[in-house]
Amino acid sequence: MSTMVPEPVAALNGPGPQMKSKQGEPTWEMAYFFPRQGEWTEAEYLAINTNRLVELSDGCLEFLPMPDLFHQLIVLHLFDLVRAWVQAHAAGLVLPAPLRVRLAPGKIREPDVVWLRPERLTGPHTPPNGADLAVEVVSPGAENRERDLETKRAEYAEAGIDEYWIVDPEQQRITVLTRDGTVYREHGVFAPGQHATSALLPGFTVDVAAVFAAGEVKR
Repeated sequence: MSTMVPEPVAALNGPGPQMKSKQGEPTWEMAYFFPRQGEWTEAEYLAINTNRLVELSDGCLEFLPMPDLFHQLIVLHLFDLVRAWVQAHAAGLVLPAPLRVRLAPGKIREPDVVWLRPERLTGPHTPPNGADLAVEVVSPGAENRERDLETKRAEYAEAGIDEYWIVDPEQQRITVLTRDGTVYREHGVFAPGQHATSALLPGFTVDVAAVFAAGEVKR
């Protein structure tokens, strides 16, 4: 496949230059049938039909990495634990990704695990408005770490998500954040040998070592 940047050609769909694709390259011209980054609306985003994990933030599409087996086994382990607690103590739904969650107009994310109280459910075919608990398992790479540790920390707090769990396999720790107005404060940072606790879910605890062990494939 060629690595050359294609030459601009006259735009097919609006002003400005456009890339001309060659055989064996992506069809660059197709990009001009879609909004530019920074100009995507929520309706346009929701109309996308794809099996990729895509989030919407400030008019831009963000393409998330496809989770590996290690990541998904940890997600399912945490999902089972949170769902068991909610089924025994509270109402609402606990769901894993992929699930679009509307944080604000034009801002949609897909947390790995969410707990939704009944009043957040807008219908079976529309994204719920916010969440009450969100869990993210951090994927490798600087961009993914920044997204989960910094960007989503700010966005989830502003959206009114009461508790945010950041599960970090690279650092072998679980950070539990609880909302204080429009920002989070640390409820605790927990390492293997400890049990992570929740400020939102009374009595809910998670064995940190068991969480990371859940990612190992058992033969």
